[in-house]
Amino acid sequence: MDEIIKAISSDGYVAISVVSSRGLTERARKIHKTSPVVTAALGRTLSAASIIGSDLKKDGASLTVRINGGGPAGSIIVVSDDKGYVRGYVQNPAADLPKNRAGKLDVGGVVGKKGMLSIVKDFGVGEPYRGSVELVSGEIAEDFAAYFAVSEQIPTACAFGVLVDRDSSVLSAGGYIVRLMPGAPDATAEAVEKNVAAAGFVTDVLKDGNTDRLLESVLSGFSPRILERRVIAYECPCSRERVLSAISSLDKRELADMEREGKPIEVTCQFCDEVYTFGFEEI
Repeated sequence: MDEIIKAISSDGYVAISVVSSRGLTERARKIHKTSPVVTAALGRTLSAASIIGSDLKKDGASLTVRINGGGPAGSIIVVSDDKGYVRGYVQNPAADLPKNRAGKLDVGGVVGKKGMLSIVKDFGVGEPYRGSVELVSGEIAEDFAAYFAVSEQIPTACAFGVLVDRDSSVLSAGGYIVRLMPGAPDATAEAVEKNVAAAGFVTDVLKDGNTDRLLESVLSGFSPRILERRVIAYECPCSRERVLSAISSLDKRELADMEREGKPIEVTCQFCDEVYTFGFEEI
């Protein structure tokens, strides 16, 4: 079961959100037929967006993450609602690269680092909040940490991972975002840094989906208090009615061209690959 756990240290100086996302990452892989390295890039982004989206605290709010580092994968787009339910797609899902020098999937290479990570938070009223930061490495976690430091000025450590099996399916996925609260002493920051270094690869801890064990590892010695658990999933809200409404808003010249051609119109959802077919009379 995919889930997010939110917790805080007993002294109130450290907040953490931990996500287990194997199921939703596997669903994204199957929908988009991603290569292993693109699965890792998209899965890491889905995990991060789910956590950040779940922090929006307003019904109907949404978060959109866009990453384009100039690498072979092209743009990565992920959307989360305020519950942490996510959907996403990659411009070039089949992009592939050899493993890096460490023998790992070269996520930084396929994403690239000559570009931006941009986040839009839409609360349904007023202008959406927009923030962006130059990519640090294209490895996703480091880039989100840079976003928090630059755009939101919050000392943050992030770790996200996706472990892909030999058959390209997802064995484990998830990660965490840990933040220092205002007034946190230097000793607290140092202790968190040591825990993060000692925690190792998140995918190793999450192989059995044990989100609690990852939380306890990162906040070892802080007596964390769990504030919330929530189930998350890969979910696309598209529907025939929504797509028809979008097509119907086309200008009259485009609609006239469709009528002359006399062919049914097919529209494919970028997020879930659902195909909708409409006759002109219906439009």
